This record gives sequence, C-alpha cells and structure tokens, in this order.
Amino acid sequence: MSTEAGSRLPAGDGGEQPARLLVAGTEVARYVVDPALDARHGPRPYLHPVRTLGGTVVTDALPADHVWHLGASLAVQDVNGSNLWGGRTYVRDVGYTWRDDHGRIAHTGWSQRSADRLAHRLEWRDPHSAVLLTEERRLSAAPAGGNVSAWRLDVDYTLRAPDGRDVRLGSPATNGRPGGAGYGGFFWRAVSAGPASVFSASATGEEAVNGSAEPWVALAGTGPDGSAYTLVFSGLGDGDRWFTRTAMYPGVGVAFAFERPVTIAAGTARRGRHAVVVADGTLDRATAAALAVRSGPAPPRGRPVT
Repeated sequence: MSTEAGSRLPAGDGGEQPARLLVAGTEVARYVVDPALDARHGPRPYLHPVRTLGGTVVTDALPADHVWHLGASLAVQDVNGSNLWGGRTYVRDVGYTWRDDHGRIAHTGWSQRSADRLAHRLEWRDPHSAVLLTEERRLSAAPAGGNVSAWRLDVDYTLRAPDGRDVRLGSPATNGRPGGAGYGGFFWRAVSAGPASVFSASATGEEAVNGSAEPWVALAGTGPDGSAYTLVFSGLGDGDRWFTRTAMYPGVGVAFAFERPVTIAAGTARRGRHAVVVADGTLDRATAAALAVRSGPAPPRGRPVT
C-alpha cells in the first residue's frame, strides 16, 4: 500500500457490532455497518467475511493492492463530485489524484434485523456531511436449492435524491479513464489463493465479460483454505453493465455508469435488486446458469419507485 493512502486502520466497527446472516443456523456473512476507517478508504457498510456453506471465505477487505475495497458493498466514485468509493479520484486529463473529496455512506437506523434478513436506512454524505442521497437497503440469505452446496444473497436497495436537486453518478470511465474502468455500484471484492476465472452465459475471460449486459456472470476462485468456490451474480438493472477483474485482482460489480453518467432526478429514486449465489466447488456453465435462473431477483414489491 502506498503511504499516500493513509494509515491502514483495522476493519473493526466504529460503534455498533457487525450483524450476522445465517442459513439454516450456519453463519455465512458478517455485515459491518459502522467501520472505523480512514476517510480516504470510503467508509461504508460492507459484508465481510462472506463464506460458503462449507466455510470457505470468498471476500477480501482492506487488501494491500486497493485498501478501499471492502468485501461486498455499494459504492460510487463520483456522486455529484464526491468520492464515495475511496482511493484516488480520476480527474479528466490529469489521471488518478489524491483529493479531499471523500464522503461516507452512513448507517442511520435498523428497519429489520433477524438471522436471515437485514434492513436498514443510510445516508450518502459528502465530505462536509451534507446528505447527497438517502437509501433503504435490504439483505437476505437463503438456501440456493439445486444439487450443490450453495446459498443465495439477495441485495435490494433504493437510492433517493432530495427534492430540488438532481444527483449525478459517475465513474473513472465517465471522467475520462480508458480501458473499461466504469466501476461503481454494487461491487464484490473476492479473494483467491490462485488465479480466478470469470465467465458468463456466452463469454469467458475478463476482457470479454467486462462491460457486457449478460443475464449472469460467474467468478470461480480458490479460498484461503485451498477450497474452490464459485460466485454467480445476476440482476443487472436497466442501463447497468458488468465490471469484472481477474488479472489484477478478483472482483465483480454491477456498474451504474460504465460508459456515461447516470442522473437520479430530484425527488425520484433508483432501485437495484441483485442476487449472488455463493457455492462450494467449481461450477460449470450449465450449473451456474441453472442457479442464476433459480435465484433471479424477485419481482418488485409494493408501490413503484417515483
């Protein structure tokens, strides 16, 4: 880690103990809601460690190569000019630059907290603690079904812009960085003791899958214990694209602004619904596809988001 990135603080909790998600009595994830982190690491709630039913860890947090990668989380590098991702900000015609533009995504209260379901309220804040967006988020864990050892994480969130002000979501790509770096949204930093691989319904490899709008994407890796695992992601929203990395580090994300900025108009909201199957072993394409279809996000409930 570069010394410019600030001190590496422990991935502990800033005041409230992490919540746990269980499947049939087995702990599969911990949810850190109030991390005590350097502002430049993009403090935000995140899931880590996430485990398979067999106990293999499949997330990484505070890795030396990108300290601001925090397990599985929601984060965007450019929210009306505030960096809520962490790390350096990509500046057009300049490149990555350390700036005092880091905000935070803050937990403000629980709506539900049980063994297999968590729901809470959050605020996306700029460096001066002004509220950019409010959010309602739901996480749930359940068996994935099928003939494999697997469980499913469902992530459902609603981001709402304040009355009277549009909110623009951008990425390094929309700010001028080439090479498919349109990251920012729901992002899963995986861990792999050996080379990881990524594939989708019709493509294989980082370059082929990155930026696509495939119905699902799978990442296969090896946990710190030497056991193989596979993650199967589904649930792109309208206009979203997959962001994938395997060469530099293993990770998969739902990118909100892969090629162009996205605006949440004043007084309206953006909803995302994603599913991640966490499976023991290395799955083939047919099995991953079957699990993705079985675990696709449920239809929207309640009133439409306006």
